[in-house]
Amino acid sequence: MKGRQIVLDHFGELEAAALMVDGQLEDLYLDHDAPRPGAIYRAIADRPIKGQGGMFVKTPDGMGFLRQIKGLSPGQSILVQVTGYAEPGKAIPVTAKVLFKSRYAIVTPEAPGINISRSIKDEDLRDTLLGLAKTVMPEGSTMGLIVRSSCVDADMGEIAEDIEAMTDLAAAILEDAEGNDPEKLTEGDGPHALAWREWVEPAQIETESGSFEATGVADTMAELESSQVALGSGASMFIEPTRALTAVDINTGSDMSPAAGLKANLTAAADLPRQCRIRGIGGQITLDLAPMSKKHRRQFENALRAAFRADTVETALVGWTPLGHYELQRKRDRLPYHEALS
Repeated sequence: MKGRQIVLDHFGELEAAALMVDGQLEDLYLDHDAPRPGAIYRAIADRPIKGQGGMFVKTPDGMGFLRQIKGLSPGQSILVQVTGYAEPGKAIPVTAKVLFKSRYAIVTPEAPGINISRSIKDEDLRDTLLGLAKTVMPEGSTMGLIVRSSCVDADMGEIAEDIEAMTDLAAAILEDAEGNDPEKLTEGDGPHALAWREWVEPAQIETESGSFEATGVADTMAELESSQVALGSGASMFIEPTRALTAVDINTGSDMSPAAGLKANLTAAADLPRQCRIRGIGGQITLDLAPMSKKHRRQFENALRAAFRADTVETALVGWTPLGHYELQRKRDRLPYHEALS
């Protein structure tokens, strides 16, 4: 099917949301029983970790690890927010910079002021949104607000309701910051809420039970069980997660022409952000590229940078290793596909 489809369904017992663009799986959210990114806890400071600039904190879901702990003492209560999924056997990554994020607005309790997304270029619209935000935000509020780019074509009434709901939620959570015991104050958004929050461009929405099968999402997800991704002309890349890192091996297949290596590497670069999203890949990623001349490295880097610029997940393009591999570091904002289904 041409165009955009947002498919909200369940995969087995898991709540799931899929974004299809022209019949191709573009993004995927799967629920899990692990703490969700965005969940907010009242945590209790436990013990500092010397040499790492951090501290373990007690949460209802186990130990969390918090950086930037200046002024924090063991036994003190503190609001923290889950920033990503923990690696197996490690503490939950949390931050003390709590944000309340919704479709149209982000409330920032510790950063007062109103900011309009720089993606909104229309000066009249910027002025309108600024006036709306000042009207809705409580007078004298110490909380800040970021108006998101999704407001460009949105109804002003819906934007106002969204801002008001987020400020009310933030105020309620901040009132529960003090306490002697760890407590989960918000669950974090599940797949369907994330789809509403993040996939804001116009799309056909499917919500009927069995929509994954009817729209082809289930068939596409079945392909994720294979590590091999076809790149065309016989080329392919193999994406293989290990405990330490994810290895991506790019091959030209039977094409032995001089330009085959560069062509395969550029095709892989264009598709890598999508593969990382739908496979839930985070952490260290090492690319073992198909053979190409060193003079083509800049062209490959530019293609990779352009591909990840449009990606929503924070990814650092680290650079080349002495062996000629290329390394990336990606935020663990979702569980690996195989772990989510286990």
